[in-house]
Amino acid sequence: MTLRVAMIGLGDIARKAYLPVLGPRPDLELVLVTRDAATLAELGAAWRVERLHAELDAALAEGLDAAFVHAATAAHPALVRRLLEAGVPTLVDKPIADNAADYEALVDLAEARGVSLMAGFNRRHAPVYRDAAALNLPLAVMQKNRADQADDPRRVVFDDFIHVVDTLRFLAPDADQARVQGRLVGGLLEHVVLSLSGGGRDALGIMNRVSGANEETLEVSGRGAKRRIVDMAQVIDQAAEDRLTRRGDWASVARQRGFEDLCAAFLDAVRDGRRLSALDALQTHRLCERILADLGA
Repeated sequence: MTLRVAMIGLGDIARKAYLPVLGPRPDLELVLVTRDAATLAELGAAWRVERLHAELDAALAEGLDAAFVHAATAAHPALVRRLLEAGVPTLVDKPIADNAADYEALVDLAEARGVSLMAGFNRRHAPVYRDAAALNLPLAVMQKNRADQADDPRRVVFDDFIHVVDTLRFLAPDADQARVQGRLVGGLLEHVVLSLSGGGRDALGIMNRVSGANEETLEVSGRGAKRRIVDMAQVIDQAAEDRLTRRGDWASVARQRGFEDLCAAFLDAVRDGRRLSALDALQTHRLCERILADLGA
């Protein structure tokens, strides 16, 4: 059975992460949707996609089995609402929306209509992070830093730090206590720290937007073991003698960063007729709202 799948919004993340995964799959018929005529023509030719539309309604009129939304965050609410109202299972890049009124309403709509809604938290599907979670160690420390990009607090938290928030929740699913610290200078967020604890685990998430480096690291430790993961590509098991494992030469970035398995999980559910709920993703969004409130932003 071939699934007709729309990709809505064809910017950087669609080009780098999703088209390389979905484009080669013989079991999918892709439908590309963007108002940028030049991009539509370019990517349609590059990926041999025949169904090209400037408007979502035109794609819906032809019938869709599923949709991926990669448009700008501000456009998410209207696009996702239209898809859910049409009964189309939808995967949307994080965040679902960047304000409580919109993301609460969209999740409520998905639940009421019984339609799948999935947030694109790819790190839950990254093999090295899944393996780290399986170690079940009591302490996790994650950093996702930027060289020099202090920015509006809501944009930082919902467009970037949300990955750290969701990954900590994935690593410490029973943590029910949260503490937030951070630094605002001239209305811009320079760094934010989230601490989660509960269920016998502690998880610390750090983002420094003026750190001098662009990097992502995760460390899990306890019971005489420690594993350090650098940029989802290098795994160092630290003991009497460190053991370094690098990403295989032929392993794709999409596989390494979890996009391949994220897409597979979503499309397998569509094919099997299983509904995916966004209620857990909603808890990540609510925690991001709590972070902003505690920062006074």
